[in-house]
Amino acid sequence: MSYETRKVMVVDDSSVMRQIIKNNLKQLGFELANLLDAEDGEEALKKINEGEVDLVISDWNMPKMAGIDFLKAIRADGSLKELPFLMITSEADKEKIMQAVQAGVNQYIVKPFNANQLDEKIREIFPG
Repeated sequence: MSYETRKVMVVDDSSVMRQIIKNNLKQLGFELANLLDAEDGEEALKKINEGEVDLVISDWNMPKMAGIDFLKAIRADGSLKELPFLMITSEADKEKIMQAVQAGVNQYIVKPFNANQLDEKIREIFPG
C-alpha cells in the first residue's frame, strides 16, 4: 500500500517526539509535506478542521487537551468520527488502554516504539 498521499496529524507536546514520529513515517514512505503536527489536542483540532487528514497519531499526556479528550472530541464530531486514531503513549496501564479502546481508538502503541511497530499498526488501520 502506498502511504505517499496519506495526510497524518502528529500530536505530542514534545517537539522531539513529534520529530521522531515524523522521521519514522518518512522512513515508511509518507511524504514530509503531508505530515502535519500540533503540540496538543486543541491545536490539532483546529488544524484538522482546516484541511483533510487521513490519520491522527497522538500522545495521551499533553497540556490543554489530553489525548483521551482529543480522541473523544474527534469521535463526537460527526464529520470526523470515522477518522483513524493511533495513540502512541507511555501509558501502559490496562485501565488506560481500555479507556482508549472504549473511547474509540483504532490502534495503541506503548513507548518506546520503533518504525516496524508503527508500520504494523498503520497497516492494520489501512489494510491492502
